[in-house]
Amino acid sequence: MSNFNGLGLHLGNLSRLSSAQTRSISPENFDGARGRGGMAPVTGNAHPARDLGLGWKVSPCITIQPGEVRTLADIEGAGAIQQIWMTPTGHWRHSIIRIYWDDQEQPSVECPVGDFFACGWGQFAPVNSLAVCVNPGSAFNCYWEMPFRKRCRITFENIADSEMVLFYQINYTLTDVPDDCAYFHAQFRRINPLPYKEVFTIVDNVHGRGQYVGTYIAWGVNNTRWWGEGEIKFFLDGDGEFPTICGTGTEDYFCGSYNFENQKTKQYQEYSTPYAGLPQVIRPDGLYQSQTRFGMYRWHILDPIRFSEDLKVTIQALGWRSGGRFLPLQDDIASVAFWYQTLPTAPFPTLPDADYLEVI
Repeated sequence: MSNFNGLGLHLGNLSRLSSAQTRSISPENFDGARGRGGMAPVTGNAHPARDLGLGWKVSPCITIQPGEVRTLADIEGAGAIQQIWMTPTGHWRHSIIRIYWDDQEQPSVECPVGDFFACGWGQFAPVNSLAVCVNPGSAFNCYWEMPFRKRCRITFENIADSEMVLFYQINYTLTDVPDDCAYFHAQFRRINPLPYKEVFTIVDNVHGRGQYVGTYIAWGVNNTRWWGEGEIKFFLDGDGEFPTICGTGTEDYFCGSYNFENQKTKQYQEYSTPYAGLPQVIRPDGLYQSQTRFGMYRWHILDPIRFSEDLKVTIQALGWRSGGRFLPLQDDIASVAFWYQTLPTAPFPTLPDADYLEVI
């Protein structure tokens, strides 16, 4: 991306001047307009700012009612989302974030909020990566660059049966967007359990030109013993039965090795790096928390997987059975695929209902 339009800045060119304009949307400035932040009036005699008045943290959050869809951002013109921070309450699988580009009716991002921020099991785990950070106590941060040419609309839906509270800030730039910039996409899927001898499809029906840039998986095992022998496969540009890119194992794809095992402690070892990690291992407690669950991410930031026509990504679920044979697993697998592509966006599969999405 050009150094002169406010997109793609990094440490090497932060000093370069630009005509881009910086804006920010939050509950203190719903439309991001210049000079309009912190103007919410103090209402009621019980407000914490009642003694201080206008400008003293009057409107830092919103409340979203059950079944309500709130528009968090509606930005006209050309520019790019540069950072999203939020800290939602409630069940993270029951809060759905959607992003629409350039007046499309079909969202290009549709995902439960926890999974979008690499925290799919409804429990905090620190994530320290270039694209996503999850910080104490439940602070979700996204740094994926998201260019748009005409309009950006971000919505948040509460599909739970109780209200939730959302603190958020969306930082963006208004600037020219180069012709070769594609649009950010993210799609969620869950199958529980995976049918016997079936592969898990992370994404398919992607049509256009672009690059695949990341995978998050929340994996719950339903058997004992090792569960990660399965290969990830990328089917590119008309591939048939066999893919162009074939991995060698689940932990290998997520840049680990040999069972994610700490050879000294003989336990799973969490890790979080700029490009890949296993930040979350939820271990059985000997009673009701009976299953082991894992959260893993792999960002293709330095090694994007480029396609010119179409894309499909699958992963096998494989463990071990008697006689040194592979066991096709029937696990609880949820994923988010992250990619950039030209528009239009093909319709996504319908999200499951709240009961199916719920983490038990």
